Amino acid sequence: MEKQYEKIKRAIVQRVEQGDWRPGDVVPSENALAEQFEVSRMTARRALSELTDAGVLNRVQGRGSFVAEQLPTGSLLTIRSIDDEIRERGHDHSAEVLCLETRRADAHLAQAFQCDLDDALFFSRLLHFETGSQGQRQPIQLEERYVNPILAPEYLQQDFQQMTPSAYLSQVAPLMEADHWVEACMPDEQTAQWLAMPHQEPLLKLTRQTYTYQQHTQNRPSPLVTLATLCYPGTRYRLGGHLGPDDRRA
Repeated sequence: MEKQYEKIKRAIVQRVEQGDWRPGDVVPSENALAEQFEVSRMTARRALSELTDAGVLNRVQGRGSFVAEQLPTGSLLTIRSIDDEIRERGHDHSAEVLCLETRRADAHLAQAFQCDLDDALFFSRLLHFETGSQGQRQPIQLEERYVNPILAPEYLQQDFQQMTPSAYLSQVAPLMEADHWVEACMPDEQTAQWLAMPHQEPLLKLTRQTYTYQQHTQNRPSPLVTLATLCYPGTRYRLGGHLGPDDRRA
């Protein structure tokens, strides 16, 4: 049986998701909620407190509770496809393929992929969009990715409007391990235009190297499948994760 404070939480979240209450709007007070749902003030207070802890509401002493600005959150600790993240929020994902071609490895890429200078690598650039419950469509991620053609020889033949590069690569070259780095930086003019953000607004840049199983040789490093750079508007996205008891390592 649903507890009373959970019923209040669900009702508030529903109003927010439907767009009835927008960021900055005040929500009913403890007294009003207690009267509306025929519960104690303590029960209403618990519902508001838990929604505040979850980032749905902001509480201001002496003024009340307000709908918080909802920033999409991506996982920093797991490798997930952007379309899965968006759909878990109840929104729709779409993508535009800006570039899909073969490029030649420079010194940096040759070192990363352990290949020769000027060897062929596959390259893709996609712009991912998120469409919310009110139909507003906005760019959420610019993805630039180099791919090892030996491990994904049919990469350039894929329709990445139907399946993301991340989802495809997880099928043909299953993940063994990954390295990633996060930094804040200023966008160049073209990136700012793609992500529909001001030049002076910082973006969140995630660089990720993903490795697969070494099938044919032993005692050698796992081969690099892909080197991806993922850029997000800094004010419209955040990265987070949860560490459990088995993850308590420095």
